[in-house]
Amino acid sequence: MARRKEKVCLCISIPIICIIIIIIICATHFNEKCADGHCATDFNEKCADGLYKKAAVAADSETCSKIGRDILQLGGSAVDGAIATLLCTSIINPQSMGIGGGSIFTIREQSGEDHPTFNTLNKSLFYFIMHIIVYVYPHLYYLGKVRIINARETVPKAFKTDLLAMCSTTTQPMEAAHWIGVPGDIRGYEQAHKLYGRLPWASLFEPTIKMAREGVPIPYVLSRFLTLLSKEKPESPLRQLFQNEQGELLKEGDIVRFEKLADTLEIIAKHGADALYVGDIAKELVSDIQNAGGTISLEDLRSFRASEFGAWEVTLGEYDMYFPPPPAGGATLSFILNTMQGFNLSSASLEVDEKVLTFQRYVETCKFANSLKKFMKDPKFASQAEAVEIIQKHFADKVRAKISPDRTYDASYYNNTPYLDSHGTTHVSVLAEDGMAVSVTSTINHIFGSRILSPKTGILLNNELADFCGKTDQIHAGEQPPSSMSPVILYSPSQKHTVVIGASGGSMITTGVALTLMNFLWFNKTLQDSISAPVVFVDSKNVLNFEPLFDKIVLESLYKIGHEVKVPKMFYNVVNAVSKENNCIEAVSDSRKNGKAAGY
Repeated sequence: MARRKEKVCLCISIPIICIIIIIIICATHFNEKCADGHCATDFNEKCADGLYKKAAVAADSETCSKIGRDILQLGGSAVDGAIATLLCTSIINPQSMGIGGGSIFTIREQSGEDHPTFNTLNKSLFYFIMHIIVYVYPHLYYLGKVRIINARETVPKAFKTDLLAMCSTTTQPMEAAHWIGVPGDIRGYEQAHKLYGRLPWASLFEPTIKMAREGVPIPYVLSRFLTLLSKEKPESPLRQLFQNEQGELLKEGDIVRFEKLADTLEIIAKHGADALYVGDIAKELVSDIQNAGGTISLEDLRSFRASEFGAWEVTLGEYDMYFPPPPAGGATLSFILNTMQGFNLSSASLEVDEKVLTFQRYVETCKFANSLKKFMKDPKFASQAEAVEIIQKHFADKVRAKISPDRTYDASYYNNTPYLDSHGTTHVSVLAEDGMAVSVTSTINHIFGSRILSPKTGILLNNELADFCGKTDQIHAGEQPPSSMSPVILYSPSQKHTVVIGASGGSMITTGVALTLMNFLWFNKTLQDSISAPVVFVDSKNVLNFEPLFDKIVLESLYKIGHEVKVPKMFYNVVNAVSKENNCIEAVSDSRKNGKAAGY
């Protein structure tokens, strides 16, 4: 048996070795012919207007997308670009994220088509050879590992033992200091940069520090949320940051300066992540948190570690989807997609006669998905057996059989437990020249997090511990709360297609990404149309929240079936994605947050 295996391996290896030899010979030959910069033959695909040839970044704002793009053009890795973009977002959309929160990275290392082995090859030759390799050995085209870096916040050691009894039963966010989790963002950046960074750590901070000191105009999206601070006390550090000398809240276009935060970022840039976790900044941050009534200690900061591990993977038709395991929301997303894929969706599924049925199946799937969120627990404190089962095809088959085409049920049918929905977070998608891809989501949870700004450091703190509400009966020191964050990367060897995608919007993340992928992969919409299409979000109470402009026929039909429906004035679902097919890159930032992508 052992000899037979050796023979099989040898038979497989010989063609590969031959191909490598041909590549080396042809590379030398083509490089000689192209020495003057002009090649006789060029099969490179010409990209349509609005597409990019080399790399792209999709963030919540054009300003931050451009900063990420500039980092890539300076020779930075996709991770470098993502970190610089996130730092920028912390002052452009501070209501959504910042270094007082946490993040989860999904990172694909260099892909086969841009592997360093082929850096000297003429592109047209390379793609010709790769076509041959993919045809014979399709599994060899994708060469990059996919890693997860989890820097989600954790429960402090001295947390309030009755914290879960204080969970709100209304839609009001939980803003007190005892909801603050130990921030993990900077440790996550540090770990990602240590593994994949190319530019100096400090250089990633420079653009944001400069903007924070000089001041930035209040963007339209931030201005909409500043009204929420009108009820804050005049002496509130957060209110003071966003008000003028007359005590009036700033408006769109007014200049806001983050001077204290700039000082903090400058120290972290110079001295590294330890400055925030064991240095003087740590002491100042803990002092401010405890003065506000929180329980985070220096020991909590000192002991925080970002974790690194392999991505989970599911197959969706011709695509492999890579995502972070619990406590992130990727397993829930994969369940939704697995279930919907079984209905054999196509562009015909959105035609008049089929559209109501398609969305009936979708919202019912989302109701089941809501009931599964309680299994998205920190693996250090709970078994992952249920989560592993959730991503299996046979589990989706069982649930699909329970979905009726023309009726809905009460909460017990889905075994659902209501909880407070959150609306914060930001997402960044990056694809670099060498094929490295980063899908990263960062959050402070609710809008403006805990609404507690550390006056000594300028850091806005999260209220992440509120994510435990309605999802567990017990929490532990050091535990990460369940999350909807779903930074994913999809790859199709047969289509040579990479999709880097994720969303912000708290509880709307999984459904936002699911609908976008359904539109893009199965309904044959463009990436732009897939993201901008009106969505329906099934909240934790199984109420169907329809975005304005959603198809009224579908809305009214689902209401008649028995669903509870409403149309909120504000919608928080925001998806940012980068797609590379063959040799052309499309990047789209969601217009719901006035975002705009950048690339080259």
